Amino acid sequence: MATQVAPRLDPAIFRLPLERIRDGYYSDAYFVYTKQLLEAEDRHPHVTMQVFQKRDSVLGGVDEAIAVLKTCSGRRGADNEWVQGWGDLQVHALYEGDRIAPWETVMTIEGDYGLFAHLETVYLGCMARRSLIMSNVTEVVAAARGKQIFYFPARHDHWLVQTGDGWAAHVAGAIGVSTDAQASWWGGRGIGTVPHGLIAAFGGDTVAAAAAFADHFYGEMNITVLVDFENDSINTALEVAQALGPRLWGVRLDTSEQLVDRSLLDEMGGFTPTGVNPRLIEKVRDALDRAAFTNVRIVASGGFDAQRIREFEDSGVPVDAYGVGSSLIRGKNDFTADVVLLEGRPCAKAGRGYRPNPRLERVD
Repeated sequence: MATQVAPRLDPAIFRLPLERIRDGYYSDAYFVYTKQLLEAEDRHPHVTMQVFQKRDSVLGGVDEAIAVLKTCSGRRGADNEWVQGWGDLQVHALYEGDRIAPWETVMTIEGDYGLFAHLETVYLGCMARRSLIMSNVTEVVAAARGKQIFYFPARHDHWLVQTGDGWAAHVAGAIGVSTDAQASWWGGRGIGTVPHGLIAAFGGDTVAAAAAFADHFYGEMNITVLVDFENDSINTALEVAQALGPRLWGVRLDTSEQLVDRSLLDEMGGFTPTGVNPRLIEKVRDALDRAAFTNVRIVASGGFDAQRIREFEDSGVPVDAYGVGSSLIRGKNDFTADVVLLEGRPCAKAGRGYRPNPRLERVD
């Protein structure tokens, strides 16, 4: 069943480098040569191209792929002006956020192959990248069982991928993203916490940095403060809560996996004490509650993935939200496209026959 969180995105939102895509700059060269050869020989094979991938996944990037086809299919005219080809194609596709099975057809493109042969690399890449993010975020959202997921992998990847990745994370259920670029396709804003760098700029004084941050930005965002700068999360959390009062939305635990928080030094032996662990979170929660700061949330971050979140949830660890970063850009979504029909008759490489999918919908 299609998620259909919104109508298909307008192609203009992607700000595609139209001339370079049309000229094959981002395409595997053999697709560009194929287009050139078909045009040189005035051949116009009417094909059905079938797009699929090989894993249980969640589909992302399909609106971006459609935008590529809408704006960059066609050919150069005699005056070197671009003659659009979209009106001569029929495209059927699933929607952003649809769950997809291995080998399920997610899109078909029917028409003169020469109009879109040069685009295969680009539209497949759109779906591969965004489906990677969509699938990984969907998994951690499910693992968190309704608790908020903050999408924090921007620093782990090239800045150029942020816009579409942020959209994929949003559709998949992330409650917030960390950069304005990631939030731009739905008109949102990046969110964040009082960072370690600002605390360092205030001489390592977390309270001073948090107070200054709240003075400037309270009312624009939920004020959340990292409390591990001095590796004393309980005391720092209490000091920040006392200083900020109702302006404090939450504290974020981000203890290095190579360190043991000071509050655990006399408890080691019965559990793994390093990093952000269940016992540390329990102690911070208990300390906040005993000091009547029951409304201060706890955000856990630092090496979290779906499996680790499930373990925390199964154990009843009192976490209100998870910040997840690098694990969300790991994995693989390997999309492939095959010509499966030529002039309406089967014509595909061995093992890649036509697989009609009634879930596909016509793209206008």
